[in-house]
Amino acid sequence: MTKYFFRIMICLTAIIPCTKGHAQTDADAIMTNKNQLCNGFLYNYSSWDHYWEGGLKRNNLNLGTVSTQSVMYMANYGITNNLNLIAGLPYVWTKASDGTLAGMKGIQDISAFLKWRFFNHKTGNNSIAVYTVGGFSTPLSNYTPDYQPLSIGLGSTNLTAKAMLDYRYKNFTITGSAAYTWRSNLTIDRDAYYEDNQIHFTDKAEMPDVTNLQLRAGYRSKYLVAEGILNQMTTHGGGDITRNNMPFPSNRMNATSAGVFVKYTIPAFTHLELVGMANYTLDGRNAGQSTSYGGGIFYIFYLSKKSNPAYK
Repeated sequence: MTKYFFRIMICLTAIIPCTKGHAQTDADAIMTNKNQLCNGFLYNYSSWDHYWEGGLKRNNLNLGTVSTQSVMYMANYGITNNLNLIAGLPYVWTKASDGTLAGMKGIQDISAFLKWRFFNHKTGNNSIAVYTVGGFSTPLSNYTPDYQPLSIGLGSTNLTAKAMLDYRYKNFTITGSAAYTWRSNLTIDRDAYYEDNQIHFTDKAEMPDVTNLQLRAGYRSKYLVAEGILNQMTTHGGGDITRNNMPFPSNRMNATSAGVFVKYTIPAFTHLELVGMANYTLDGRNAGQSTSYGGGIFYIFYLSKKSNPAYK
């Protein structure tokens, strides 16, 4: 139930590859320099004890508190100053504090994004930039997606397209983005399942596509980035969780969340960056009301001495 929300939140608001002096993700408006590579690890913890069963908010004593942890390796490479390649691979483990359901653990989905800044105009203290992002993700291990809410993922192969607009006045910024994700169907380990008030006599589950809208605003300088983030995820199709039943991977899963992100570059050693973030689900449908937080450390270097300003 919350696993897809968790993955969207990681991919769009909390994956933190970076550049010299700036953190960068597929969702922010910062580019990595040509031939520059940033890589590191990000830890995230998410938990909930209440969730929306359809539109009904409730708890479940057979689950207690459901928690998800992940450690993700991230890498970001500047193909050019305006074209970046971003990739990540998380190891995820889950747990329920009560009941008999055992948690899962393992490698989840590998992802890769190309981000292109095709317009960038500056006038005085003002600047505006337009970006497009294309992404791909697919499971890298044989985990079981039909074990919600304790599966480590949803098991689909996804294609994502995104448009992003960024406005900056001095060090104050506002960034808006809209993304659409196409998801492949699943093959599950049973011959029938019940969803959307009917029995489906098939082992194929049709995964609905997803739209994600995001607004982020805050402060961006050479050594410090601090942003507030508002995120809206909407699933286009799928049924509700039936009363007192387990979630199903193709359920409708909507969530509105708010969070903060902070990145600090150490002035005395600008190749090293520290990041932190927190996120809370404000409203949802077939999703857990999760509280998430995490942090990471990243190291930046040039793959070519010719591109390194220190050698010029």
